[in-house]
Amino acid sequence: MSMVSIRNVTGKGQIVLRAALLAACAAVIASCSSTDESIDLQSYVDTIEPADALYNQGLANLNSGRLKEAAKKFEAVDRQHPYSEFARKANVMAAFTSYKLGNYDQAVQAARRFVNLYPTDEDAPYAQYIIGLSYFNQMPEVTRDQRDTRLAIQNFNELLERYPGSIYEDDAQAKIRAARDQLAGKEMQVGRYYLERREYPGAINRFRAVVEEYSNTRHVEEALARLAETYYAMGLVSEAQTAAAVLGHNFPDSQWYADSYALLQTGGLEPRENTGSWISRVGSKIIGG
Repeated sequence: MSMVSIRNVTGKGQIVLRAALLAACAAVIASCSSTDESIDLQSYVDTIEPADALYNQGLANLNSGRLKEAAKKFEAVDRQHPYSEFARKANVMAAFTSYKLGNYDQAVQAARRFVNLYPTDEDAPYAQYIIGLSYFNQMPEVTRDQRDTRLAIQNFNELLERYPGSIYEDDAQAKIRAARDQLAGKEMQVGRYYLERREYPGAINRFRAVVEEYSNTRHVEEALARLAETYYAMGLVSEAQTAAAVLGHNFPDSQWYADSYALLQTGGLEPRENTGSWISRVGSKIIGG
């Protein structure tokens, strides 16, 4: 790898480089004894590589699959040439490289820094997309805390709001749907837990959240069936009938509807919608309606 001195950098790049070097050298000099140590400024300057060379080396390493080496080069661009155009580009590539390495916290940090510094840059949508991807890839099993799932949704929504029409829009929307389905699954998991223990109010709250907040997920069928089951167990017959009726209207061929219908028949009842019920009011929002 070739090294160049400050004399090889011209124009605006030389001015920026000199300023950065003077600041760095001043810090070094301040920490050293003025009588016992000497600073070889030329030797220090000769270790600086041109920004474009470092950036291109980073790209070459990235294309060759040497991700750790690529990350070091991109970091070196920002460290040695913090005010250069290549530093701006290197910030995005550093975020991407960290993402590919699975260093999601570093990827989020680098990408967020870029978005904050350059919110209108052409690469800002990509940086925001990397933030969403980093959280999305850390979504846990449905039985665990869903903090990263919510953060994925939040950051993908921010991408859609701040950069409408970007090339990442379709994928962001698909991942939002997947993440919302995950949150609905979490609500169902907790609701079943309460139902098994006959803690009916807690179960209803969870199943109701799925119907009201996640009506376009695959869990809404079971949520309506579980509401019918829970209300029936509590003796709230009208609500049980309404839940079954809304389920049957939206998913007439569903096994969950068949089970709800059979449950009501054990008490000589059948699905019947009470239009004054909250279940009836949200029924029009359900994807099967």
